[in-house]
Amino acid sequence: MMRRVVMDTNVAVSAILTPSGNAAKIVDMIADEQLQICYSSDILDEYVEVLSRPRFNFCAEDQENFIAGIKQSGLLCSPAKSEMPFIDNTDRVFFDVAKSCKAILITGNIRHFPSEPFVMTPSDFLESIRGNER
Repeated sequence: MMRRVVMDTNVAVSAILTPSGNAAKIVDMIADEQLQICYSSDILDEYVEVLSRPRFNFCAEDQENFIAGIKQSGLLCSPAKSEMPFIDNTDRVFFDVAKSCKAILITGNIRHFPSEPFVMTPSDFLESIRGNER
């Protein structure tokens, strides 16, 4: 079974801003179908809202291709809403989708999420994959 991931918005932004970074490596693995991205309509809405912010100046075509790629190869999920407290309530949907889909939640803001083994930074996630390949 293909490894499933949920990508926090900050990872998507980082992947675009730093094409040689860890976040970009994860996006490349999704594009190469080595990983399956899990998402919900709320996550897609947040991706669209954040990626279209003027301060990032991402071109519309790149944004549309990114969203289209997720819709094409990803797994749409409608999770039950968890009741645990969150520092930023908009982060809850990422956690809930990851838990529902038995996926790894990849985020640059690990402190915003409950301490769970399936919540990882991009570097920790890539290291865990390398460790499994040995």
